[in-house]
Amino acid sequence: MSDQATAAAPLCAAPDPHPRAPGFKFAPLSCDSHAHICGPSAKYPYDAGRIYTPPDALLPAHRQMLDTLGVTRAVLVQPSVYGTDNAALLDALATDPARLRGVAVIKPDTPFAELEHMHRAGVRGVRCNIVDVKEGKGRLPMDMLLALGRRIQPLGWHLEFLMHVDEFADLDQLLENFPVETVFGHLGYMRADKGLEAPGFQALLRLLQTGRAWVKFTGPYRISTGALPYADVTPYAHAIVKAAPTQIVWGSDWPHVMVKGSMPNDGDIADCLAAWVPDQKAREQVLAHNPARLYGF
Repeated sequence: MSDQATAAAPLCAAPDPHPRAPGFKFAPLSCDSHAHICGPSAKYPYDAGRIYTPPDALLPAHRQMLDTLGVTRAVLVQPSVYGTDNAALLDALATDPARLRGVAVIKPDTPFAELEHMHRAGVRGVRCNIVDVKEGKGRLPMDMLLALGRRIQPLGWHLEFLMHVDEFADLDQLLENFPVETVFGHLGYMRADKGLEAPGFQALLRLLQTGRAWVKFTGPYRISTGALPYADVTPYAHAIVKAAPTQIVWGSDWPHVMVKGSMPNDGDIADCLAAWVPDQKAREQVLAHNPARLYGF
């Protein structure tokens, strides 16, 4: 990798190589529903237009982290650094098809036969970055999204959004008749100082209550205004659990690319879930039963 490429897309910090066990016992068949495998960079070249460069974050290190936490299953999500080249993702899925599922990134014209191949490999959804492709403030590119939804509908896939829900006060109306189920990362990816009454967050709650949308309890450091244990995120988690406990999955967000500030230990990230979902049975639903439904384990 050239110095020029790294300068244009700065190298991220690596995850803590010594994860610790969490303070509570994970439920049997728990799932890490959001992680990225990056590298080896010598085998899987990164997209030239990427905005960051991850260090190699490989399956053995991810599995070590999961084993330490007590997590059995995992969903690998295509990181933006690979664009629409899903080779690293598909090769990773092939190493453990019983315990791994995937979320890919595709082109509008990706042949359906290729999508079917991805489905056989374990892909169950498509990720769409709305942060960078909005049609102006508060507007979604609905024509593109509807076409994408109809394309993946025959496979039973969902569409996972990377978007700031506070920018879309009518989110529930925009997506109420969407052709596939939708998933929202990072508790809606809204800064925690926006407030629970933010119209976009309230719209997300209403959308979740339809049973056609899901939210990922991931990346609290991406929305919190503070440090561990990211206490300002907890009220949002409680509101989501109250609104739609069957529509939540949890993910580590490993290897925590582009974290600003100190790198959290994965045990600390896991412990946040005990505050977000203090009831053990509800936590088992979030960790095991809900992802089994969403990803088809």
